[in-house]
Amino acid sequence: MMDQQGVAKMPTTWRCGRFLFDLAKRKRPIVMGILNATPDSFSDGGKYKTVKDALAQAEQMISHGVDLIDIGGESTRPGAEPVTLQEELDRVLPVIEGLKDCGVPLSIDTYKAETMRYALNAGVDCVNDIWALRQEGAINAVLENANCGIVLMHMQRDPVTMQFNPEYRDVMAEVKQFLKERADLLIAQGVAYERIAIDPGFGFGKSLEHNLNMLTNFHSFGELGYPVLAGISRKSMIGKITGKDTNERVAPSVAAAIMAADRGAKIVRVHDVPETVDALKLWEAVNTEG
Repeated sequence: MMDQQGVAKMPTTWRCGRFLFDLAKRKRPIVMGILNATPDSFSDGGKYKTVKDALAQAEQMISHGVDLIDIGGESTRPGAEPVTLQEELDRVLPVIEGLKDCGVPLSIDTYKAETMRYALNAGVDCVNDIWALRQEGAINAVLENANCGIVLMHMQRDPVTMQFNPEYRDVMAEVKQFLKERADLLIAQGVAYERIAIDPGFGFGKSLEHNLNMLTNFHSFGELGYPVLAGISRKSMIGKITGKDTNERVAPSVAAAIMAADRGAKIVRVHDVPETVDALKLWEAVNTEG
């Protein structure tokens, strides 16, 4: 979406299936809570692999003010091996069924077209794809749904090889160009601007230097004219800086979310919902004052 001077203009709303986020009225970012129904995710793998445990965790996130729940059935940590379609569906569909009427929008974290279709038909409101819909059939899967939100993420190579010496001439320019091209492709297919969000992909084919560059200059991603998601929670960049294990990275993860909010993030994807929501309430109060 361009203004009269040809400059990218941020949509005032983000359509997320049955829900509509008013970006013009919201002062603080949308908090996307991570719900991994997997045995091997880098931070919380195995904690919510039963449906009962996953639903209990979702209820906790809802009680603490989460805005959106991102459900994943396949780990995409560095070096992760893919799982079969059936295994992924067996993990996520019962969770979606249990949460579809929870009053909070649901997102499916997947790159498989058939998983997208099944999840959307089951009641999911958003597709969050690390491959930015580059896998076979993925674009058609979202075109078949008139309202689902779409998060396009940048990743260099694939989860198995992405952290093998990632290289860029200019990480900001290259990531922005990729995200622009993927969003433009959807727009050309008739997808409304208001359905698209973008994610520069912290930790997905980036060194610590690349990640810090992107966080420092995060505001630049907003120049593309789409809501920008920051997914930094508990990631290895935090571990490299702090020397802490994944479960000891709560405080710096919250700090990273605040830094991203300061630089224009409209969505923050986090493990630690209550701490992040409280911190953003304070951030909002300070930024609203006066």
